[in-house]
Order: sequence, then structure tokens, then C-alpha cells
Amino acid sequence: MIAILGGSGLDRWPQLGHLTPEPVDTPYGAPAAPLLCGAIDGVPVCFLPRHGADHSLPPHRINYRANLWALKAAGARAVVAVATVGAIPDGMPPGALVLPDQVVDYTHGREATYFDGADGRVEHIEFTEPYHAAVRAALRDAAKASGVPLIDGATYAATQGPRLETRAEVDRLERDGCHIIGMTGMPEAALARELDLPYACLAVVANRAAGRGAIGLLAEIEQHLTTAIGAAQTVLLAALPRLHAALVTAA
Repeated sequence: MIAILGGSGLDRWPQLGHLTPEPVDTPYGAPAAPLLCGAIDGVPVCFLPRHGADHSLPPHRINYRANLWALKAAGARAVVAVATVGAIPDGMPPGALVLPDQVVDYTHGREATYFDGADGRVEHIEFTEPYHAAVRAALRDAAKASGVPLIDGATYAATQGPRLETRAEVDRLERDGCHIIGMTGMPEAALARELDLPYACLAVVANRAAGRGAIGLLAEIEQHLTTAIGAAQTVLLAALPRLHAALVTAA
């Protein structure tokens, strides 16, 4: 089963819209929404909108531990996380799709690990490469086969939110080597690694970061997001059979 974590602009998955959502509980509480689990073109799929079905959860209030645990318990063998971001470089215009390969965590106060010592265990995961190579490759190949432009390689800055950044903060992120800015990338990626869930992020650029161009009108941002989400769905649909085949081979 392939899990899809939907971000802003992707709160629903049309191909699974006929299914009844499945409520689930975890040792860490309830996930953001009931799961939608079914099949798309013969590939088992589970969809979860990380902000909730009605997009009511801000980034710092998301129960990331419950979300990832629920997907793992449902039988997910890999996770593709769709995330809306702002972009720093000129070469990443609104509407672009980006496949990050690194992340810098600027969040704070979030429940960021399953190994918090409560059960007497402490684990230190290896996290040199935060995104799984095979999942990234499936997304990259799917984009190429679908004729969808995809920027391969970027550093994702995970900020606390829910406010956007100041120009000075974006200057700092740029000096740190970051290219895109989002609010949900961590601890999501690290929790997936703790659960041994192959995970990659497909980032959708909604706007330029503060101080990196004219401030876009809300209607313009929404239009860019709508177009890019459509492209992301095309890539995801093409990636599903590739991911399924890779997982079957690995097993």
C-alpha cells in the first residue's frame, strides 16, 4: 500500500471519493482525519489530509505522530507527502513542482519522536539523507514520463508557522542553503524514518518567499496552487505503479 499525505490544496483525492472514510485511533491519539484506503488502477492506496478533512489544523497543531502511525498500521509501505511551499531562488517560480533532497528543521515545541523515553527506550535514527532514494526516483521518473516539469533537488526549510516569514528570516534561510520553505516537513520526515517508512516529499510552489519578488495577490496564489496541484496529482498517479513495483521487488 502507498500512502499519500495531502497538504494545502490537496485535502481530497478524487479517485477515492466514493469510499467511506475509516476512523482510526493510535497510541498517540487520533490522526488528522479518517483514512481513505482503496485502490487506484490496481494499486492499494491510503490517503490522509494532514491538516484535516476541513483544513482546520495549523502546522504546529498537527498530530504528526498519530498521522504516520495510522498510515503504518493501515499497511502503508511507503509515503509520498505533498507539501505547499514558498520558494527563495529565481528558478523556482510559483506553480513549479520541486523534489527536495534535504531538510533543515527550524520548528520547535512539536512532538518530534516516538522514542521519547516513556517506554524506557532511546533510539537515534540515521538521517543523513532524509528522503528515500527509491521513492524520489519513482516520482522523478513519473514526472518525466508524464511530461511534467520537476525540479530535482532542493533543501526544504521547515519553519514553525502558522505565520509567514519576514524578509530577514528568508535572508537567513538563504544563507543556510535553503531553497524552499514549508511548515510541515518536520517532524514528519523523521517520524517516517523512525517507523521505517520510505518517505519523500513532492513540494508545490505557491508563492515567492518574502523579499523575493512582488507580493502576490491571494487570487494569483490560489491559481498557481490549483494548477500545480493538478500537475502533482498527475505525477502521483504515474508514480503509484512504479512505487508498487519497487516495493514488491524489494519484498
